[in-house]
Amino acid sequence: MKKVILNADDFGMTCGVNEGIIRSHREGILTSATLMATGPAFDDAVERAKANPKLGIGCHLVLTGGNSVAPPEKIPSLASRDSHLPETLAAFVARVSSGRIRVGDIETELRAQIEKTRRAGIDPTHVDTHKHTHVHPRVMKVVARVAREFGITRIRNPIESLGDSWRSTRDDGADRVKNLAASAAVLSVASQFRTISRKWGLRSPDHFLGLAATGRLDAGALSRLLEALPDGRTEIMLHPGVWDADLAKTGSRLQGQRQTEMEALLSPEAKRAVRDQGLELITYRELD
Repeated sequence: MKKVILNADDFGMTCGVNEGIIRSHREGILTSATLMATGPAFDDAVERAKANPKLGIGCHLVLTGGNSVAPPEKIPSLASRDSHLPETLAAFVARVSSGRIRVGDIETELRAQIEKTRRAGIDPTHVDTHKHTHVHPRVMKVVARVAREFGITRIRNPIESLGDSWRSTRDDGADRVKNLAASAAVLSVASQFRTISRKWGLRSPDHFLGLAATGRLDAGALSRLLEALPDGRTEIMLHPGVWDADLAKTGSRLQGQRQTEMEALLSPEAKRAVRDQGLELITYRELD
């Protein structure tokens, strides 16, 4: 049996991103989203989530970009005095790897983000992280421990089949090469990720797709992914949203690409692929 979770990252980034996610769920094939407690449009996302209870909602834990939830004086090695988290993934990884960011500060911030989500009335189905920071073993250990502390037993495993993603993005380009390189880097820590997950009793889908294809999942590419899914349970990561002035102000590298991915999730081609392949659309709630 082939089961698929179609998850939208960055719920709460902007109202336009929120609108695109909800439309992709109500009118398309999106089943799940992960909520940014640090997002400027967090309250709007919570309101929309409660109005759409069939949409699975997880925590999109943020350790790079934007402002912290915890007071900066409680996480001085992670956030600046004005609450800014490390601006780039590279900066964050360098500081974590060298020990300049203390594990205790990461734990405090992650706990604050999940607590904020819970206080808003959301019971998270799972956790993942912005820019996949939890593939770093030091971060993964903290994420696993904090998730279990809150009774969350499901986590994204962002280790994908490069062959499937390569076939889904057939054109050439610098972004494609960059995304494939990122997928290869994640693959290098696969063994440690699985070991930590087992230790803390965390479950993940059998397969993951979307990292190498980030920003490139138009209707044709998404349909090809759906048509080629392996047996078992697969998560496909997406970033749908409405491309507007608020999104442009965020500085996110995904701009018009979010509109393209929303349209892909709404497309007749993708819906037909789900129907023709007999795919069961699920959320992390159904991950046993």
